[in-house]
This record gives sequence, structure tokens and C-alpha cells, in this order.
Amino acid sequence: MDAKPRQAFNARNATSQVPAPLVGLRVALVHDWLTGLRGGEKCLEVLCRAFPGATLHTLIHKKGSVGPTIGAMMIRTSPLQRLPGVERHYRKLLPIMPAAARFWNVGEVDLVVSLSHCVAKAVRVPKGVPHVCYCFTPMRYAWDGRAAYLESWTGRPVRRAAAGFMLDRLRAWDKATSSSVSHFVAISETVRGRIDRCYGRDGRVIEPPVDTSFYSPAPVDRDGPYLCVSALVPYKRIDQAIQVCSSTGRPLVVIGAGPDRDRLQRLAGPGVTFLGWQTDESIRDHYRRCRALLFPGEEDFGIVPAEAMACGAPVIALARGGAAETVDERAGVLYQEPTADGLRDAIESWEHRGRPHDPAWARQRAEVYALPRFRERLLNYLADVVGGSAAHKAPPAPHVLSGSLAPRGRGDQKAR
Repeated sequence: MDAKPRQAFNARNATSQVPAPLVGLRVALVHDWLTGLRGGEKCLEVLCRAFPGATLHTLIHKKGSVGPTIGAMMIRTSPLQRLPGVERHYRKLLPIMPAAARFWNVGEVDLVVSLSHCVAKAVRVPKGVPHVCYCFTPMRYAWDGRAAYLESWTGRPVRRAAAGFMLDRLRAWDKATSSSVSHFVAISETVRGRIDRCYGRDGRVIEPPVDTSFYSPAPVDRDGPYLCVSALVPYKRIDQAIQVCSSTGRPLVVIGAGPDRDRLQRLAGPGVTFLGWQTDESIRDHYRRCRALLFPGEEDFGIVPAEAMACGAPVIALARGGAAETVDERAGVLYQEPTADGLRDAIESWEHRGRPHDPAWARQRAEVYALPRFRERLLNYLADVVGGSAAHKAPPAPHVLSGSLAPRGRGDQKAR
């Protein structure tokens, strides 16, 4: 999911009738960590509103970072919460997160729902209790992001070898713990394919919500610069958009923050403006006025292109990942080559054709992912699971691992 901070959805969107099979159930929710209000937390908010009496288990919780809806839940953290500075450095604790996840104890419940891109799906579940995992992606570091993670240790062969060993262990652990999930739900067909490839499991696709009541078109001229809205980290490939616009004199506004900002600013020409993080209102204004949104990264789903389309903006995106499922030629441009040259050619071709774009169609595409539709689809699916009508592929027999990455059995009271 995108790492763009977000404010809470408008409260009027929260009113919804929970399906009858879910009324009165004892529910446990599990989320990797609660340190900001991003795309994943928008999905969690829907479940918190539907099950306000549920317990919410997470590795760490930064108070005040996730809005009032999630913050009002009964939040249970892991021992990592007690480590000094953990709110700033938690990502460095990846090797010990599996051990910390053992301390989650959901107790006597009727349904467990995990929202996972790291370790949440590894929660231990009482026998016979359905466990639905809303999967943002299989653990990125251990699977598709493994090569990029190891590349950061180029030139340090000993640490690279140690990191490779650790990631191999994480991959084995991640696959083994997938057996605790009775039903997988993927955020896109792209992620559904990864779940099949990594875990040998099938899943339902329910795309994340887009606040189309907030992100909407306005009667303004689309005469602004090109736009990027993103966390500033290498895999987002914002450097390609900066290189293209700087070398061709096209104006570009970059909204976002992250560890890659200093490097990106050194690449930028005078026509590139960095605004840091902005309010949702400011981002909406830029969506409404931008010449086009540039989206050169490969995302699991990609909330940002959907938000831009909800505002009627054209989207020029790499034809990989979730954007390939949400953007079409009437809503923008998809290009195949994941390079700066590929992006430049796509922009030039689009401009040469007179910047063809159908803003009404772009809006219609975004409305497919509107919050009420997401809430209805997800809650109805959970009702089907509880009622026994949601088919699923039986999980494979778990592998046995030793050491700190070994998942303990349900009867291991020491782990509780």
C-alpha cells in the first residue's frame, strides 16, 4: 500500500448496517503496526467501525498517529512496544518481529481478521475459528523485495551473506505461517498472483477503498505542472519522473517525504518543486489542477492513481502492479518499459496526441473503489466466511522451523 499519510474518512461514510451473521460476534483484529494513517489503516478503519468492541493486536502503537476511530479500540501491543525509540526504528527490527508476534493472544473469539504485509497473518488462532487475512502483499522483504534489500549491502559481503540467510529464514517462516489463514483476501489481482506463487493459496480480490466523496473534480483549468505524490523511497522510482522533467524543462511538483529526498533534490532541475507532505485538501487541489499524475513505480494496488482519477486527473503510469488494473487508455497512459526513457516516451506520445483524456471516465473508474462499495464487499465476504458459504483452498501442512522464526503451537502456554 501507498505510504501517504491520510486523515480519517468523513464520518458520514461510516454509517452502515453490519450483515446479520456478524452481529454479536467476538472479533479479533490484527495489524502489523500502528504508526500512521496510510492506505492500510484506511482498510482497518472500516473494520474498527464495524466491530468497535473488537480487540486490536499490533506490534507497536504510536499514540495519536492513526486517528480517533482506530485509537479508540482496545489495542494490545507486543513486547517491542517497550523498546526505547521503537516508534522511529521499528523497521530495523524485522528479524525479531516473528518472535514478537508470538505474544499475540486473541483469546476466545469467533472470528480473526488480520491485515498483513509483514507478520500479522502469523497470529495464532484457536482451533476451528476462521482467520481471514486481508493481504496487502506477502512479506515484501522475503519475496519480491529481497533483491533490492540485499542490494543495499553491496560492497559489504559478510553483512550481505548474513542478510541473505536471515531473509531465507523469514521466507520459510512466512510460508509456514500462511497455514494459519483459512481465507485470503488480496488487494489486487497482482497480489492474488503473489499469494498463489508464494503460499500456494487462492484468494478473493477486494480492492482498497478510495474516498471518492472527498476526492472529486472541480471546474478549474488543468494548467498546472506534472505531479508526483509519493513516499520518497527508491522503489517508488520518483527519480525517473524528476530526471525526465528536469532534462526536458517540464514543470513538476513532488508531494511527499522520505529518506530519498536529499538524493532526489540533487537530481532535480529548477522546474521541480518539492512540497513535502501536504494536507489532504492541498493534495486534492493539486490532483484537480495538475497536467497529469506521473506514477513510475510498481505498487501492490496504488491508492494515489485512483485518488487522482477521482478528481478527473490523467494518469501516466507504469503498466505493472495495481495501476495496470485501475488505469486504462481513456483515463491516462500505461507504458511498458520501467525506465526514465519509457516514461519520457509515454509523456511525449501523450502530448503529441493532444493530451487525450476523458475526465468523466476517469471519475467513473475511481468510483468502482468507493468506500461504501469496499465496506459492503468486505463485510459481506466476512459474513459468508462465518456462514460457511465462502469457499477456500485448504491450507498446506505447516513446515516445522527451529529457532526464533519457528511458530509455536496453539497449546504452548509459554508463548502466550
